Amino acid sequence: MAVYFFDSSALVKRYAQESGTTWIIQTADPTAAHLLYIARITAVEVISALTRRQRGGSVSQGDATRVIQDFRYDLSHQYRVVEITAAVITQAMALAQMHALRGYDAVQLAAALVVHHMRSTLELSPMVLVSADRDLNTAATAEGLSVTNPNEG
Repeated sequence: MAVYFFDSSALVKRYAQESGTTWIIQTADPTAAHLLYIARITAVEVISALTRRQRGGSVSQGDATRVIQDFRYDLSHQYRVVEITAAVITQAMALAQMHALRGYDAVQLAAALVVHHMRSTLELSPMVLVSADRDLNTAATAEGLSVTNPNEG
């Protein structure tokens, strides 16, 4: 069993066909029994991405409705959600400044660091940040996280 933290750029691939979708689907399959963490804001970002595809015409309304229902089910049954607290926002502000990250990327990294530090403190196996965002991956690596880009795996 591995432990992963999915950012939005990675998680959306489970619900919309993109480069890296096959890897994400295999990794997120419940039978693989991996622990999957996400930041609370990821729920909004995934719904937004899926809805925008439907409105842009690349996904039918029926398909968008189905995958959004699938995502909502997975959100309540499979993902461990990291809440966005004042401490996470404070850390995200520092990370945004230090690594010149976009706002939500800094929040994603701060949330991933919460999981990383919790697992390190408890002497549990390390987690891997899964992201298709190169800037976020570079910053995460600089912060000591293991990173996987599903577009390259």
